[in-house]
Amino acid sequence: MQKLNVPGPKAKKILAQDRKHVSPSYPRAHPLVMSHGKGTEVWDVDGNRFLDFASGIAVVGTGHAHPKVVKAIQDQAEKFLHISSDFYHAAWADLSERLSDIAPFSEDAGVFLSNSGAECVEAAVKLARNHTGRSQFIAFLGAFHGRTMGALSFTASKSIYRSGFFPSMPGVFHAPYPDTYRPLLASHPGEDYGETVIRYIEDQILGRLVPADEVAGILVEPVQGEGGYIVPPPGFFPALRKLCDRHGILLIDDEVQAGMGRTGKMWAIEHFGVEPDIVTSAKGIASGVPLGATIARKSVMTWPEGAHGNTYGGNPLACASALATIDLIEDEYMQNAAEVGEYAKDALEEIQARHKSIGQVRGLGLMIGIDFVKDQTTREPAAAFRTRVENHAFEHGLVTLGCGKSTVRFAPPLSISKAEVDEGLQILEYAISLTEKE
Repeated sequence: MQKLNVPGPKAKKILAQDRKHVSPSYPRAHPLVMSHGKGTEVWDVDGNRFLDFASGIAVVGTGHAHPKVVKAIQDQAEKFLHISSDFYHAAWADLSERLSDIAPFSEDAGVFLSNSGAECVEAAVKLARNHTGRSQFIAFLGAFHGRTMGALSFTASKSIYRSGFFPSMPGVFHAPYPDTYRPLLASHPGEDYGETVIRYIEDQILGRLVPADEVAGILVEPVQGEGGYIVPPPGFFPALRKLCDRHGILLIDDEVQAGMGRTGKMWAIEHFGVEPDIVTSAKGIASGVPLGATIARKSVMTWPEGAHGNTYGGNPLACASALATIDLIEDEYMQNAAEVGEYAKDALEEIQARHKSIGQVRGLGLMIGIDFVKDQTTREPAAAFRTRVENHAFEHGLVTLGCGKSTVRFAPPLSISKAEVDEGLQILEYAISLTEKE
């Protein structure tokens, strides 16, 4: 398999310019300097072609430069680019109505639009405090909810995100996420591990650390993203919903990475048969145009005028892009994510059978994690091995990103074909074999 010349001469020049002028805080996975993209394919400035199995961290769900999305943006750009949230426009109202229609709860919704996942979380936290009159929250180890100061208090995937920024916002308590592959808690005989985690929250966090009647909300990812693409066991969300109902706590569902059709349903929480109170959505909502949405039950979005705002909230370009994106997801790509995701997972499990370095393949739809281990019995994470696999894959034309301690995430555009899956996994397995020989 041919190795690409990356970075090439044009890319090297831009990388040097970047190092001189751009904040060093940005983590960079690969020296990919993008020129253009179409669907699942991207090209760098030196003409190298890649398959994109990261899709901008699960953002370009409809693929790069989908013509319907591009046309929607162009049509809106010819009219006006901005008016500010002090006024009104049709696309904002249309998108809010659409999001209310597809919200994962039966009650009508209220929608607050912003620019990113972190902003959605900030809005959800403020809303939960305002509505309940309570100030405390529960989140989960391994979670990623953003890096602004409020969202950072909930994020618990890497200590580097918090290093140098203490003290964080007070009043956030963390429980183990129900990871059945590497459980932190001991279950009772016959107990679903998700129920074990809820028992821990009830007995230890609410019983020892914070009174339940002071907890405003529990913020949780339906499938953990940055934490390792971890799918909770079936008993977790039903037990969590019951706990929230018992104590008057809001269930805040962070769908920023897992939502918008990626798991084969519009919202990942729909796999578990419960309804949240607040939903946060971003990333795949507008095919790459910055947009975030905090969607809450109408009975919860009770804050008064002026309680929260956003200059770019309801940006017309973002709204136009989101409306086209939702059409594409509903019409074809959500079903494609379910079907091609199952195909990809089966193919990855066949690869797993040939490589002892793979400990687990897990996921829903096109949100799949490949967890590398030093030993399949001990399940010790193979972090360095994972990184070398990523790098070898990139050098041979496949863009991937890691998550958790030792997982490569499979998160291509929802438009990906089975032929593209085959091509990409051929490169991935080659990269695994190269790494195993080192």
